[in-house]
Amino acid sequence: MSTKHRHNTYWFISVPAEKNKSAVYENLKSKLTGSGSDYAEVYQFIIPEFKIGTLDALVVISDELIKYDQSFESTTFKIVDILRNLLKGDLNQVAENLIVNDKTVEQYLKTFQWDTLKFRAEKSLQEIAQIINKEVTRIDTMMKAKSTHYSQVRSNLQALERKQTGNLAVRNVADVVKKEHFVLDSEYLETLVVAVPKNLYKEWFAKYERITDKIVPRSSQKIAEDNDFGLFTVTLFKKVSNEFANKCREEKFVVRDFKYDESDMENQRKEYEEVGAVEKELSENLLRLATANFGEVFSSWIHLKALRVYVESVLRYGLPPDFMSAIIRPKYKMDKKIREILNNQYGKLGGTLSRDENNDIEEYQNLIDKDYYPYVYFYLEFDIYKR
Repeated sequence: MSTKHRHNTYWFISVPAEKNKSAVYENLKSKLTGSGSDYAEVYQFIIPEFKIGTLDALVVISDELIKYDQSFESTTFKIVDILRNLLKGDLNQVAENLIVNDKTVEQYLKTFQWDTLKFRAEKSLQEIAQIINKEVTRIDTMMKAKSTHYSQVRSNLQALERKQTGNLAVRNVADVVKKEHFVLDSEYLETLVVAVPKNLYKEWFAKYERITDKIVPRSSQKIAEDNDFGLFTVTLFKKVSNEFANKCREEKFVVRDFKYDESDMENQRKEYEEVGAVEKELSENLLRLATANFGEVFSSWIHLKALRVYVESVLRYGLPPDFMSAIIRPKYKMDKKIREILNNQYGKLGGTLSRDENNDIEEYQNLIDKDYYPYVYFYLEFDIYKR
């Protein structure tokens, strides 16, 4: 399937299990993936049993989980954006770095298992949610600091690189000048460097000795050239330098702010090399961190989705918990067809609506909540090619 037609939206649903989760799962799967009904991929979403407190506590945690969900989504995509920037927008390379527990996102969701070592199911729902949130918040804070530091160094490097690029009117000219081009250590004289447009060479040679007083005759020589400008030296008395620069501007000759200083030029070279080395090291470290932390945050996000499905299922279907949860990955342009099938199958869960009254269900959604369905439903859209 082409990138354009990839469908990377995942639906997390639950329906009553009727004391037989596997039969309910197989029934749902056959309706969406069976012969002549290739509408989606369906994976079981196995969630452990948790400690359930009071109904009031479940309502409170349900609200908290909504906020955590939004926050985790934001952190996940911030890390994706860091990877995109580091990999210069190459989305195929970005996708190769989106690994969760040594699996692709799709494979991880297909084979999801609750991490009992990190998030022990015997703790309360509130505690588990807080542990997950604390971990994601820590990663978000750390990645923000690392990314900001890298951006600052990258900006410094880009500023130095800009000095190395462009035409002779703007770029650093330290690499094209030589000591013999300059009058040095003179109390009265100095040598200026001037960028002259190529179509004004004749005017330069005709005028430079008379632009101001106190220009050393025949002191100008061309020392470099690019597509737009020639770089010329001219020697004059120091006291007329400012006047000379101002008058050159009127003639469209660009006097460069450059003084020949070997130690200063060496320092500039060193700074460029050092900042470049630091930027490279930080870039490599940030790439490793972003790749590792993407896996951590995405895994936490799916564990949070599991908590949301569990809490909402208990609130919706009651106690004791008896529901089947699954992940549905709709195929291209099949969302509406899947909704019809689910509404036909589970419409009665929404109240007195009959299974065939899809239009009534849609009207009810518009009145109550556009994301309300007769079954528990959450979704996750993860498509880096669309962002």
